[in-house]
Amino acid sequence: MDKAFIIDKDRKQRLGFEEVIYGASKSTALLSELLEDYSEKNKNVLITKLQQEKAIVLLNVYRTAFYDDESGIFMLYPINKIENHNAKVGIVSAGSSDIGVANEAYYTLEYMGVKSHVIHDVGVAGLHRLLSKIELLKTFDILIIVAGFEGALPTVVGGLLPQPIIAVPTSVGYGSAKHGETALHAMLTSCANGITVVNIDNGYGAAMSAFRMLKLVENQ
Repeated sequence: MDKAFIIDKDRKQRLGFEEVIYGASKSTALLSELLEDYSEKNKNVLITKLQQEKAIVLLNVYRTAFYDDESGIFMLYPINKIENHNAKVGIVSAGSSDIGVANEAYYTLEYMGVKSHVIHDVGVAGLHRLLSKIELLKTFDILIIVAGFEGALPTVVGGLLPQPIIAVPTSVGYGSAKHGETALHAMLTSCANGITVVNIDNGYGAAMSAFRMLKLVENQ
């Protein structure tokens, strides 16, 4: 029987980065089979959106592995910590409920070899907290802004700072927040010019957008 999942071994040659595995929809058995293939080749791999119950099983088999339960990020081998001074990407979360998505962006960039720095809990409900970080935010080449509820933070940041901004709506908020749809629509209709918006809870996608931008600049 053919394998249910074929690893895209040429992706790095085409795109500059290895294939990343979406873990949420894959069985523990399939993920273990994939990890065995990577482990035999002594290669690292990034798995996103991995549920905790699957991670527990895999961690018992692959003792070198790293798992962050807030973001669902799993790596076969932990990355040697990248010093975050002179970080190229700033990741800003509106509230503590957005930490998981912010962490997903952070660990994805870490896996890709990009320095980033996370600033938590500076949402518009406490605007003074954001304003106190403006000088720090100016030091980054790209900003990833993570927010739920009404999703206003990317617009505020986009009206204050000139860098490329990648907005990430999260599925956080009551009732009419509609599991992130309200934040998504707010970001898509932002009056701050040139904001890029990724899908709901897609910290990985935001990180990869930043990675592609940085690689384009590096290659010029």
